[in-house]
Amino acid sequence: MPRPIGRLLRVGLVLLITLVALEAMSVATVMPVVEQDLGDLALYGWTFSAFFLGGLVGVVVASSAADRMAPWLPVASAIVVFAAGLTVAGVAPSMLVLVLGRALQGLGAGALPAVAFVCVGRAVPAPERPRVLAWMSSAWMIPSVAGPLLAAWVAESVGWRWVFLGLLPLCAVIGPLVVVGIRAVPAPPDDSSPRNIGGALAVAFGAGVVLAGLGAAQWWLFIAGVAVGSVVLVPAFRRLTPVGTLRASVGLPATVASRGLLGMSYHAVDAYVPFAVTTVRGAAPIVGGLALLTASGTWTVASWVQVRLIGSIGPVRLVRIGFSLMAVGSVLMVAVLAPSVPVWTALVAWGIGGFGIGLAWAPITQTGLSAAAHGQEGRITTSLQLADMLGIALGTGVAGAVLSALSESTGRDVPGLVVTFVAGGAIAVLGATLASRLGAARTSEVEIGLASGH
Repeated sequence: MPRPIGRLLRVGLVLLITLVALEAMSVATVMPVVEQDLGDLALYGWTFSAFFLGGLVGVVVASSAADRMAPWLPVASAIVVFAAGLTVAGVAPSMLVLVLGRALQGLGAGALPAVAFVCVGRAVPAPERPRVLAWMSSAWMIPSVAGPLLAAWVAESVGWRWVFLGLLPLCAVIGPLVVVGIRAVPAPPDDSSPRNIGGALAVAFGAGVVLAGLGAAQWWLFIAGVAVGSVVLVPAFRRLTPVGTLRASVGLPATVASRGLLGMSYHAVDAYVPFAVTTVRGAAPIVGGLALLTASGTWTVASWVQVRLIGSIGPVRLVRIGFSLMAVGSVLMVAVLAPSVPVWTALVAWGIGGFGIGLAWAPITQTGLSAAAHGQEGRITTSLQLADMLGIALGTGVAGAVLSALSESTGRDVPGLVVTFVAGGAIAVLGATLASRLGAARTSEVEIGLASGH
């Protein structure tokens, strides 16, 4: 039975999320500036997709490792890989090299939250988890304030490269503090977790081929890429998730599927909010950063609102309301593209979207963690994080392919952004519809599903 969480562990978990959040908020703000410098709009979406494809591998490797050893060991390794990715991106001479650096960053950044959730499941009693998850969500708040503003200032004063390189000293400071904070979390009682590295690589490779096919100029490459990628991706994903995840079957499968839809809907829009504000509306990069800041602020507020409401109204209603608000925010972003609409409307529109994901994220995660037996937290974490990362990668990647194709064919960026924002809203509507299927499966069912490969 987990003991009450210690202060040092809480600090370690919050710092771990803070490091990942600071990178995410800073890079998202300056990517339009990077694209203007390095060019190659076709790879713009890949700078996000590569990050999350790398994260797919990081999630599975780190979660499996945390079910075999003390969690601080995979955390320390992930921080080193994360720092290496920052270095590659900071010195990148082309957009392609930047994409490779982002993949390394994703490998490390995907591992860090995955191990954090393992620590929550293993060391935090169930009644305390909503509050601890809210603290972890709140860890985005300071990076959301400082990240966009500081990144915009750095990009305009000394260059966008220092947005990446400037994070290296923070890795050197935060890394040891995180490791010390989570050393109290023990290794599992046995070493029964399956080694799923091959499956993780297959998921990442298959998703990458699908995204490459979607961005291909020739129709036959489009069909071949989607077909071949799906053949590799789908069976590997099914082996790493509970039975019925792709069908959103009632219980844990629908919970895992909802995490995927949540990431896909939110980040497909979120990745292009700064682009819409900066490139289409001609505002300064700091305005795009402020839109992301507003969304992160409302996300944090909503994460604490759900702590007070989850016991009275339950996770299903919170998830349904959250998805619905994300749909509203996504559709309102379409209005921001109109020249007659004040550009600051983006802050209101995406603030609504942020409040929505804040209401839904923790209840979905808590529902999934409730299904984990002691020592098997990594398996559930793998499923949740894998669905999340895959959803984000596909959401941002497909949006990037649509934006690039429509921009090339029409000579304008607006049509692609309209399609992207409307699609994000439609996915959120689907998530709201499936919310009634959420629930925790019995641990025995979870283990059978993950081990059998369906």
